[in-house]
Amino acid sequence: MRTHLALVGAAAIATSIATMSVPAIGEDYPSRTVSLVVAFPAGGGVDTVGRVVAQKLTDALGQQVIVVNRPGAGSVIGTRDVARAQADGYTLLLLVTGAGLPESPGYDMGKDFAPIGLIASVPIVIMSNPLVPVKTLSDVIALAKKDGDKLTVGTPPAPTLNYFGAEQFKAMTGTNLTIVTYKGTGPLTNDLVGGHVMLAFNTLPPAIGNIQAGKLRAIAVGSPQRMAAIPDVPTIAESGLQGLEIVQYYGLVAPAGTPQPIIDRLNKELSKIVSTDDMKKRLLDAGGDPVVSTPGEYAQNIQREEGKWQAVIKKLGLVIKN
Repeated sequence: MRTHLALVGAAAIATSIATMSVPAIGEDYPSRTVSLVVAFPAGGGVDTVGRVVAQKLTDALGQQVIVVNRPGAGSVIGTRDVARAQADGYTLLLLVTGAGLPESPGYDMGKDFAPIGLIASVPIVIMSNPLVPVKTLSDVIALAKKDGDKLTVGTPPAPTLNYFGAEQFKAMTGTNLTIVTYKGTGPLTNDLVGGHVMLAFNTLPPAIGNIQAGKLRAIAVGSPQRMAAIPDVPTIAESGLQGLEIVQYYGLVAPAGTPQPIIDRLNKELSKIVSTDDMKKRLLDAGGDPVVSTPGEYAQNIQREEGKWQAVIKKLGLVIKN
């Protein structure tokens, strides 16, 4: 009996010592630089939000969070890189709705990522070069029906919702717009200002300054409600086209298998950041609505939105390969 008790006591002491000597998972996180991958070029709307989030997380975590731009294939390349990264919390992704839509992207949105939390909802805005003779969505549809193949509309490539929204617009209006794809919303906006394309399905962050300066014209927004940053611009539904809502969701994810304490820590800090007056103002000014969520709520959002657009792809008979 004494031998048994002695062994039990020794085991307990050993366990206690081991517990004391090894910090709890995530307790010392982060201890070095964290990379936040933005799967789009610098200068676009996603990059703008990513850099603000990175700076705020740097302040909150006490370690530098740097933005790493890995554009290509409409966000697939950067997203795939993060899916294959080590699940230790030091590689994160600013995910945008649509990343899971190609036929064979090399990752599974439901299995290869650990959702951390939402940041914002960002509607797509239909806009034009002011030299194009359109002021309303009805004008756009009329011009598209008259000279559809001559009317160019710029979007980032599939699998962005900008592109799918443009394809759905063509199908719903029975028009034949010529879609021109760009690597990101930054170069798209530059070409729209320069008149190289006539219309764009664009996000607001890279374009809002040009809209305010009169260099671009906002026609309609893809959200259910008008946007605070451009309150005079009607929604697509208000403009007479029902059933076309195009809203991207920005959020933070990590590779699947990232320890839950790290996910919880990041969610806690991200929720605080998105809830600050400064961040709310930055997002609203840039054309987004702040959204705070738990990891579970964000997982549901990803499943719902990706499923919605998968249905659109199937209905339109689109084949998206990357």
